[in-house]
Amino acid sequence: MQISIVGAGAMGSLFGGLLAESGNEVTLIDVNDAHIGAIRAKGLRLATDSGDRQVTALKALRPEEAADLPDLLLVFTKTLHTSAALSGVRHLIGPGVHVLSLQNGLGNVEKIAEFASPERILIGVTTWPADMVGPGHVHSHGKGVVRLMAADGVDRPFVAEVSEVLTRAGLDCTSDGTVWAAIWEKVAFNAALNSICAVSGCTVDELGKVPDGSRLANDVVTEVLSVALRMGIDVDPAKCRANVASAIAQHIGHKPSMLQDILAGRRTEVESINGAVVAAAGRLSIKLPVTETLLSLVRLAEVRAIA
Repeated sequence: MQISIVGAGAMGSLFGGLLAESGNEVTLIDVNDAHIGAIRAKGLRLATDSGDRQVTALKALRPEEAADLPDLLLVFTKTLHTSAALSGVRHLIGPGVHVLSLQNGLGNVEKIAEFASPERILIGVTTWPADMVGPGHVHSHGKGVVRLMAADGVDRPFVAEVSEVLTRAGLDCTSDGTVWAAIWEKVAFNAALNSICAVSGCTVDELGKVPDGSRLANDVVTEVLSVALRMGIDVDPAKCRANVASAIAQHIGHKPSMLQDILAGRRTEVESINGAVVAAAGRLSIKLPVTETLLSLVRLAEVRAIA
């Protein structure tokens, strides 16, 4: 499959490297010139539980340099950059191109629908961890899964094809018509781990060093999923709490993207995760004291980081 990945940060590069290793034609598209240059010079250094190696069978381009229309355009930018990123690759979104979002947070389908027709949009979630060590160098330790579906809920053959391609790359993907529940569970997962790590400076596994870390994370999961349940979305709080516990136990040394952004002096995705949940809760007159407090703390940390 010809796959272009918009947003070749840690997650985009991990997926791109694994997809290239399994025989797909992969193009990483990003505006990070140092990262692109390092990949062009030596390939992508990818360190996973399977080993540390250089992946050279892929391209790395700026948006204006990309010309070949892919079968699949995989979006991994932060939600706050989605519209700008897709504007930059509008010329790649032809009538036969499908767009898959595996982004964090809420509101991604609505942004993508400005560029692609609904029947060509796929939506999904992933629990794979990834960290950018430096330009051209990404590592991922621990396991994850991918779940996806057509955004309009129609069971189309291309959805199963993408799922098979991702699974062959070792990304353990399933086609799942209940992805909206999974999206809310992932939002809860990220609202907990990302925001706590962002304000504490802890890696995910360090949250397990004292009971407070796991307790805070579980409180956030309970609050976030109470909103989804009120909206009639069939989420599974017990499963989500188990996923959080598994991440704390297995994602050794992993710095979630929100913490990486704070450390790098960048804006975070907190508004599309904690912020979007708090806004939805407000419309339903639901109080989320822990989630809202973490939202305020991340906002403060973000302002200080980018000052």
